[in-house]
Amino acid sequence: MKKYLTLICCVCISQTFAQRASDNWDLRHCIEHALEYNISIRQADIQARIAALQAKQAKYNVYPSLNGNSSTGVRFGRSIDPTTNSFSTSQFLYQNFGINAGTQLYNFGRLKNATQVAKFNAEAALADVAKAANDVSFNVATYYLQVLASKEQLKISEVQISQTQNQYDITRKRVDAGVLPELNIAEVEAQLATDSSNYYASKGNYEQSLLNLRALLNLETDVLFGIETPAVDQIPIESFAELQPEMVYDLALQYQPLQKANEFRIKSAQKSILVSKALMYPTISLGGNLSTNFSNSFKKTTGGSFLGYSPITGSEPIITLSNVNYYVQNPIYKLTQTSRGFDQLWDGWSKQLDNNFGQNVGISLSITVYNNHQAKINIQQAKLNLKSAELQKQQSNLTLRQNIYSAYTNAITALQKFNAGKKLVTSAQKAYDFAIKRYEVGLLSSLDLITNQNNLLKAKVQQLSNQYDYVFKMKLLEFYKGKGLKL
Repeated sequence: MKKYLTLICCVCISQTFAQRASDNWDLRHCIEHALEYNISIRQADIQARIAALQAKQAKYNVYPSLNGNSSTGVRFGRSIDPTTNSFSTSQFLYQNFGINAGTQLYNFGRLKNATQVAKFNAEAALADVAKAANDVSFNVATYYLQVLASKEQLKISEVQISQTQNQYDITRKRVDAGVLPELNIAEVEAQLATDSSNYYASKGNYEQSLLNLRALLNLETDVLFGIETPAVDQIPIESFAELQPEMVYDLALQYQPLQKANEFRIKSAQKSILVSKALMYPTISLGGNLSTNFSNSFKKTTGGSFLGYSPITGSEPIITLSNVNYYVQNPIYKLTQTSRGFDQLWDGWSKQLDNNFGQNVGISLSITVYNNHQAKINIQQAKLNLKSAELQKQQSNLTLRQNIYSAYTNAITALQKFNAGKKLVTSAQKAYDFAIKRYEVGLLSSLDLITNQNNLLKAKVQQLSNQYDYVFKMKLLEFYKGKGLKL
């Protein structure tokens, strides 16, 4: 018998220690933590940020573009001198500068509609974040209620042990006094062992449900964690009059994130069709640029000498002066060149840039003549995407309506089971109280008393399950209204 007394003491000590050693979280705290650290929400948030950046870029695409360029280098071998436009075999330094700007004057609304596409996609991505947050919040509330239910069942099993222990003490005295046979004490001991087994099973369920909630919250193992235990009968629940299926469905269409996301994606698909159609029409653009350049040889001419004229071969051009024909001979010079220092390579830089400065402005017209039917296929694909988005909306709304009606029916059934369970607990409690009185005066056997006690335990456990099931079903209906979860 000492082992059972030890068990009771351990139960009390462990419960007290747990209350002192852990920080108790309410549902609001659990949901806030989950929303901050849940990986799926963080991933959805990243995708929403990317979509927002794409929307910002699409918005900026309608503005004119302005670009600058510059290049500096050395050319080797035969090339065209950019300043003289003649062939050169010498090495020379070059440098180019340019600024160009452009804008589309008219594109049949392509850029405007593309901006709308990106905007609606960004809003749909934000709705996806809200949906992920809703899903996590609902899962946290579900696990939270499971913890509360298992915790209450654990308390019931503790009370059961205490009651059986009292029965054992009474039976022990009567057996020692010779009023009852030894069999009675054995029956109570067996029941006490059963109660102990039930306690450990309830304790395991409670710890497992707590671990499930901890895992959902992504809590580290070294974080002390417990939950607040609100009275289940004090959890606020809206009336059935406020939770009629059609009323809930109408509100769900307005507030559920998935429905909002579907609407945004339909709008995006509609604008995508206009973008694809615009690609089939001409585009008028305005552009202009400013440019200049500089070049200088690695060698410079320092002098020269006249060596005469090239010999006459007969192929030279002929000019006639005073009826006399003369062959045109080319003079021959020998130039003296020296290498430039690095500082000398930049001689005349500013003057060349000024002399070579040029600018232009113009309007261009771009017409798609043939692109392998890509434009037509893009339009067809955009129309199919729109049809797919519309079907997705229909399917989501149909599933939503079915879920709401199913939740309403389940809530009514849960209420009926809860009301029936109250009567059962009341009847079982009366039967147990009457059995205790009869047992105390020796008019009832230990086995019959244990049977009544077990019937009461089963009724309480079942009623507790019925109550939490009813609360959960009602909270599910409230959830569909898009106003969050409150316990």
